[in-house]
Amino acid sequence: MDTYDEGLRLHLVPLRQKQAKEVVAEWHRHHRPPPAAVFSVGAADQHGVLRAVAIVGRPVARHLDDGETLEVARSATDGARNANSLLYGACWRAAQALGYSRLITYTQEGESGASPRGAGWRIIAKRPPRGGWHCASRPRTAEPDRHGGSVEPYSTYSGVAMTQAA
Repeated sequence: MDTYDEGLRLHLVPLRQKQAKEVVAEWHRHHRPPPAAVFSVGAADQHGVLRAVAIVGRPVARHLDDGETLEVARSATDGARNANSLLYGACWRAAQALGYSRLITYTQEGESGASPRGAGWRIIAKRPPRGGWHCASRPRTAEPDRHGGSVEPYSTYSGVAMTQAA
């Protein structure tokens, strides 16, 4: 599939959570699908072929789970140009339509953040690396990642927090 086709025209399509999770499981570079979602949305090309998905849910960080904030938990594409930016913009509009006042997402170290920025998002924080969620009071065990390495469950990486806010 030509991901840089100049004639590529993308449009939004509704997706069931199950379908979005299946696509994330197949296409996402380093994470499994999130366990739950508030809504999901896709981007399809002019031929009706699904090219990208986004899954939006409650924030993982409990101090951000205030009833007015959602988090873009995953996005995945087949490489179609501008598909992620289209989805980030659509997710923000949908969150606002549902009455939410803030939508957040995170990028890993090494990711440029171009897709959220292309949709008008702004950086709100930069965080140093964290080895994972393991701590003495709540131990976690390492498990294999998608590429055969070992990672802690729900591990976080250094990166950037980005937001859209009303």
